[in-house]
Amino acid sequence: MSGRVQLIQELKSLRKGRGLLAGRIEERVGPTLRSACAVVEGDGLTAIRNKVTARLVELAEQLPDDLRLAALAAFAICADADQPLYKDRLRWTATRVDREPRTVRRRVDEAITMLADLAAAGEKSAGRTANWHTAELNVAVVLSGQRPEVFEHHRVTAGQDGLRELDLPTSVSPDEATLFHGGTLTTHHGGVRLTLPKPLSRGESHEFAMLFHPRRLSGRLVYVPSRMCERFDLRIRFGEAPEGVSKLDGVFQEDLAGRHHRGERCLPNPADELHLRFGQLTPGLAYGARWDRS
Repeated sequence: MSGRVQLIQELKSLRKGRGLLAGRIEERVGPTLRSACAVVEGDGLTAIRNKVTARLVELAEQLPDDLRLAALAAFAICADADQPLYKDRLRWTATRVDREPRTVRRRVDEAITMLADLAAAGEKSAGRTANWHTAELNVAVVLSGQRPEVFEHHRVTAGQDGLRELDLPTSVSPDEATLFHGGTLTTHHGGVRLTLPKPLSRGESHEFAMLFHPRRLSGRLVYVPSRMCERFDLRIRFGEAPEGVSKLDGVFQEDLAGRHHRGERCLPNPADELHLRFGQLTPGLAYGARWDRS
């Protein structure tokens, strides 16, 4: 079992009952979580509780507001959410975010997955794919041809010395991607991996550009960052004006499946082009545009 999967299971176990307020906390914190929180042999109950709490709070600071609240309440870290049962803490959170408890339960699951991803990213060794973020992403989309074209220009910044590879999750098949410049592209677990021309030092930037030919775009184009993204610039050339276009600015992924989340209405210019800008994107949320077919 991978460390990430094990960590997700241990976090889901920890949220039960009183969470971090449980009496025998040393029995509730598994080996993978201990490693992620720097818990060492000889730490007493107070040290274990403090270390795990501090690490989860640190990681949760990188989550969207409602996911952060759901996570902190689930583990009984919130002072106002110290109910003895997990289901009671779900109800407390539901009243705070005006959602049904079952929706909050999904939020907690999503938050735990993101916490595990953030923890795993922080532990990967130098030279792998973890410690970097997107400084700027420019995307140009052409929908007027027989098949959509998506051009991406990335500028990323290394957060560690010796960064050599970037894993790039994508919703299109890797064989539909063409790298213009910036390294060597290979397939990796359903996505693509970029091997850089040379290792980057901490704070050093690198640019690369890619072209995708997805088979179709089902009325929307969104970017869901898996890590920090400072700026996202999106241009869409429709070719034939849609009936309506909505800007999606920080939307939960599960809300994309329905049509109830419309977003801010936008108008393409007389050339049937749309230009949207986004700043300081939150990992895990969706940014982009949705349009109605004419």
